[in-house]
Amino acid sequence: MTRHTPNDTRYSVAALAAGVVGAAGVAGALFLAGIAPQLAAVAGLAVGILLALSIKYTDQWEKAVLLRLGRYRGLRGPGYFAIVPVLDRVVYIIDQRIRTTAFGAESCLTRDTVPVNVDAIAFWIVRDAERAALEVQDYDEAVVLSAQTALRDAIGKHDLAELIQARVELGHGLKMALEQKMANWGIQVQSVEIRDVIIPAALEDAMSRQAQAERERQARIILGTAETEIAHKFVEAADAYRDHPAAMNLRAMNMLYESIVKRGSLMVVPSGLADSLNVPAVMGVAGAGGLVPSHGAESGGSPSGEAEVKEKGGAPTAAITIGR
Repeated sequence: MTRHTPNDTRYSVAALAAGVVGAAGVAGALFLAGIAPQLAAVAGLAVGILLALSIKYTDQWEKAVLLRLGRYRGLRGPGYFAIVPVLDRVVYIIDQRIRTTAFGAESCLTRDTVPVNVDAIAFWIVRDAERAALEVQDYDEAVVLSAQTALRDAIGKHDLAELIQARVELGHGLKMALEQKMANWGIQVQSVEIRDVIIPAALEDAMSRQAQAERERQARIILGTAETEIAHKFVEAADAYRDHPAAMNLRAMNMLYESIVKRGSLMVVPSGLADSLNVPAVMGVAGAGGLVPSHGAESGGSPSGEAEVKEKGGAPTAAITIGR
């Protein structure tokens, strides 16, 4: 327990030993003085009980609240301390370590009227044991109820998006609100953390679909932007090729070479294009690429790299055969 009631009896070995020694000493002294053994034993037992009751102790992190005849006499501990039996009473033993209190708010409406369940945890400590004992009847319960009330009030002042995205700020606001309320209780709030924000399943599905649609929209915007940039680059390239026909021929030769190397051995192009491409130069490039004669050449046909001009449909065409 964090706070012990007056029924908490904390007898140590020292208190029990003092009671036993005191009882034996008093009984022996009375017996030697000529008192009847029965009376000596009763008197010794009474003295021993009083001695045992007069010695108390608290642990390093605890403070004992002492009352004498109902009036506050101060704090005792840590360690051993003595009281006056019958007159003095230890009413509370207060733990002064940092404590954690979990609390939550169920079915609370946000500012945009969305029902949510919020779970949070508060870290707090008793700084002033005197105030905590004298000003509040049960400060443990008071902390929980105050935290729940502050959390419900904070939920009503924020939208759902703020609750989900700004948990740190919401926790800081709760900490400030609790500190103002508990300032006279001797309690200091270290921090408040929002652990979870639970929303209805239907709303969660709708938010998921909305996020997916937003990502698709962004993807299409990026794709359209890329297409626009590519179109502008093509326009710039066309302007460059228009002013430099030789560059256009070199580009056409490169495209023809790549197509022949990657796909096959036969390509039919108009003879005018073949003349503009300078077919002997293409053959030289193909030879430099390490191309071997095609199957047609091995069977006695035209050799690899030979250009043939044929009439097809009334228009002359050039057949360039390159094999790998």
